Amino acid sequence: MLNLPPLLASRLGSSQFANLHTFLVAARHLSFALAAEELCLTPSAVSHRIARLEQALSLRLFERLTRRIRLTADGERIYSILRDTVAALDDALRPQGAGIAGAVVLYAHPSIASDWLVPRLADFHQRYPEIALDLRVGNERLDFRSHSIDLALVYAHGEYPGLVNERLMDEAATPVCSPAYAKQFALFEAPRNLRQCTLLHDALAWEHAAFDAEWREWARRHGLEDVLPARRMTFDRSDLCASAAVNGVGIAMGRRRLVRRYLEAGALVAPFGDFAELGDCAYWLVYPPERALSTQAGVLQEWLRGQAETGGRP
Repeated sequence: MLNLPPLLASRLGSSQFANLHTFLVAARHLSFALAAEELCLTPSAVSHRIARLEQALSLRLFERLTRRIRLTADGERIYSILRDTVAALDDALRPQGAGIAGAVVLYAHPSIASDWLVPRLADFHQRYPEIALDLRVGNERLDFRSHSIDLALVYAHGEYPGLVNERLMDEAATPVCSPAYAKQFALFEAPRNLRQCTLLHDALAWEHAAFDAEWREWARRHGLEDVLPARRMTFDRSDLCASAAVNGVGIAMGRRRLVRRYLEAGALVAPFGDFAELGDCAYWLVYPPERALSTQAGVLQEWLRGQAETGGRP
């Protein structure tokens, strides 16, 4: 018979271990329906198991919202401990010499995910075929308590307070447009002709950024605040700005790591010269300070560092 500490034994009978496993899966998916699918149960059965576990622990683990669930502070704490414990047990049971395995969740801003990360993932999978990478993208405010993620790869203007911040890659930017657009508005080496153009903005360039933050920063650094036109189109992703520029919609603020392939192919040109840094903008790896990274998350972190150091395209 398993000899549990008295407090744990008083709250968790043997029947609750199945409920703990159900909680672990539901917390990973943040969905009772997806947990039910993985566990071959009904969503109602998952909900009842979680309710019984909450009653046994005298803790509320999830907030039940209209169309979703999210972990409470207690739920996040229990999930973090349980996830790390299961990962450690998995490592201990793995045969000596076996490859690193397990799931890891990476949250990334959409543009860096589509234009930089995804083209490189074949290398990661070849090196670590037993690691199940769950890539999630979005522009939401970073919230590790409500989202079951291990690492975040984000474009930011400075560090995130209260989190571990690793500056993965610097970034630089310059206006870019199609060759035809540059010719139409006589833009080569003539930035004051921007007055005639349509500016393409990434309205969510970084957390709390104004919709025109990148263009304003570039204009300030070049003494061109007075030439920025009012005509504009806004997007919530830098890669969509670049795609619009390729198709002649206007002129975008191109981030070097995201538009390089378009420049090399001749689909975009940089009419005003080379790239320059925009303040403290960079790509960061971010995670909570109190959370020890799992073995597979640590492997992903090291792989991302290596990819950042190589610089070139995959």
